Amino acid sequence: MDSEELAGRLLADGYQISEDSEGADAILVNTCGFVDAAKRESVETLLAASDGDAKVIAVGCLAQRYGSELADELPEATVLSFDDYSNIGDRVDDVLNGRDLTAHQPSDRRTLLPIAPVDRSPDMPPPGHDWLRRKRLTSGPSASIKLASGCDRRCSFCAIPSFRGRFVSRPPLEIVAEARWLADSGVREIILVSENSTSYGKDLGDLLALEKLLPELAAVDGIERIRVNYLQPAEVRPGLVQVIAATPSVAPYFDLSFQHSAPTVLRRMRRFGSSERFLDLLASIRSINPAAGIRTNVIVGFPGETEADFEELERFLDLARMDAVGVFGYSDEDGTEAETFSGKVPEEVIERRLRQLGARVDELTSQCAEDRIGTQVEVLVSAVGYEDPEDAAEMDERTARGTAAHQAPDVDGQTLLIAPDGAAGYAVGDLVKATAVDSAGSDLRALPLTQEAGNLPSAS
Repeated sequence: MDSEELAGRLLADGYQISEDSEGADAILVNTCGFVDAAKRESVETLLAASDGDAKVIAVGCLAQRYGSELADELPEATVLSFDDYSNIGDRVDDVLNGRDLTAHQPSDRRTLLPIAPVDRSPDMPPPGHDWLRRKRLTSGPSASIKLASGCDRRCSFCAIPSFRGRFVSRPPLEIVAEARWLADSGVREIILVSENSTSYGKDLGDLLALEKLLPELAAVDGIERIRVNYLQPAEVRPGLVQVIAATPSVAPYFDLSFQHSAPTVLRRMRRFGSSERFLDLLASIRSINPAAGIRTNVIVGFPGETEADFEELERFLDLARMDAVGVFGYSDEDGTEAETFSGKVPEEVIERRLRQLGARVDELTSQCAEDRIGTQVEVLVSAVGYEDPEDAAEMDERTARGTAAHQAPDVDGQTLLIAPDGAAGYAVGDLVKATAVDSAGSDLRALPLTQEAGNLPSAS
């Protein structure tokens, strides 16, 4: 999302955007600064970009979080902050013309806005954000829309609030307008994202804002599916469950950030809940829509996590039976409360728990996919035919890949659609009703439902 905002701003300032770094005058690398693996990948990308003649500019979370420290460690790149976004064209001009730019000193961005959500205003968003300038950098049928920026929670392991700032919601009318713009460009699925989507509207004085927004987005011509990502379990309301699980065109998909299920670990994380409370939440979802898709992320090896805590997490995941689970090993994050905690779990224990739970999760998610065999799915086609010759054995010009409602693009499994003999082919953006006939891991294989022999139903 930030990359598309920057691209839109640069276009407005007269720059050309290239998909290839070859021949570019400047390369902007949108970095990630949350976990060690993402930080390393960002630094490696910056170093690789510096091999050519183009000027290299670091933007994004890593650049914001470390500022002058990153600039000292990586003189190959110019480091910019979020505050530079509103004048990104001028800053690129400075870099291209060799003008000296002093990297910012990182600070806690939560201090930029009032503590009380209702004292904030969408008229004063965090510096560097212009919601209305955007240039799509991909052409697929799915696109994200930012609900909000920042976070007010105080999870002890997370540094995001300190460099993203306090939670600020976008006005609903603005989000609907962006959805219409995306629909006009061929988008069929909107994915709503933020650091905590369940907080949407609290700074607008309306805790039910998300429940009201979803039907409005579902009514936008051309949009076939709305998906909500990043739900905080402690803030999920019965009314929100009802709207997501039962509103036509809203995917019955719940991306729930559980992180753990043992109460003692959750308290040290500065979070709330337990295995029983989380299972009750899942039961309430499935009572409305038994086919709802559910995913989560969990952390193993958090400071103080005992073998009993780890076994509790395993027990919870066995009972929860979710479609997708990301398993991560704990590592200290600079400036977080958890970094100072005692009871650090040895690395070798974290690695063992990571392997053990990862293997179990693979089994569980495979079982969940098997349970969907024989059920109907609605697949949004994202690719037609095959790109890799090795796929030719199972894909031809009449086959396609896409995602069912329980599969978020790029992060969950996918569904391979096979056209019956004599049927027409698919097109990207088709929404195809099909029956799941096989599974492999979290992926499905499905046959379309035919209205007439030899005809392929779709909505493009």
